[in-house]
This record gives sequence, structure tokens and C-alpha cells, in this order.
Amino acid sequence: MQTGMPGNRRRSTRIAALSSPVTETMPTIPACPQCTMENTYPDGENFVCADCGHEWPMQGAASAAEDDATVVKDANGNALSDGDAVVLIKDLKVKGSSITLKMGTKVKSIRLVGGDHEVDCKMDGGSFMLKACYLRKA
Repeated sequence: MQTGMPGNRRRSTRIAALSSPVTETMPTIPACPQCTMENTYPDGENFVCADCGHEWPMQGAASAAEDDATVVKDANGNALSDGDAVVLIKDLKVKGSSITLKMGTKVKSIRLVGGDHEVDCKMDGGSFMLKACYLRKA
């Protein structure tokens, strides 16, 4: 019996050593500011997006990402803000409905929200969330 005991003790110490918590954390690499994909990697003094090939410096990555997230621009590059009036530049089909939002329709009093569809608005057909790339400031 005593010959089996030392072997069991060794196994238990090995298991305890493997299950100890790891204190190192991986550095966070930001998502691409151009395509918003998270498939990025550091390369020298720049971050590089593997999906779109965009490169940006490591120093200003955090501040630039925060600034870009708050500014929403229309199709012409004009900054939009809450309460603006905009015009549709293209006919838009509404998913799950037979409604089509016609080009040239003026939308008053927009509201900016986060996410893929940055603009929340109310029209005669109902309430819609639209992408800013299909709008221009009126």
C-alpha cells in the first residue's frame, strides 16, 4: 500500500499546479475603424485589418475610435445630429413588408442611435431605422 501512496501524492500536486489561475491577460486589440471587423493584428507601430487591409497607428487608436463612433455622416459627408431633416437618396424596400420608401421623401426630426442603422425616424408609413448612407441633409 505504501508504494501506491507516493504516486498518488505526485499526481495530486501536478493537477493542483495545472489548475492554478493564470494571472496574465492578453492585450486588447481594437476593431477596425473602417469596416468594424475584429480580425485585426499589430504590425510594428500599426494595427492592420486582415479583412479590408486598413492600417492605423497604435497610439491614436483608442481616441480615434471613440470620435468616429459619435459622428454620423450622410451620403454627402455632412455630419448629422438629432432633430435634422433629411431626404432619401434611393428607393428603399422595407424588409417583411410591401412598403417601399420612395427617393426624395423628406424625413423631419431624426434621432441618432447606435448600431448598424444609425437613424431612427417616423414617417407616414410608420417608424423606421435607416442607414445614414441612404440619406442626405435637407
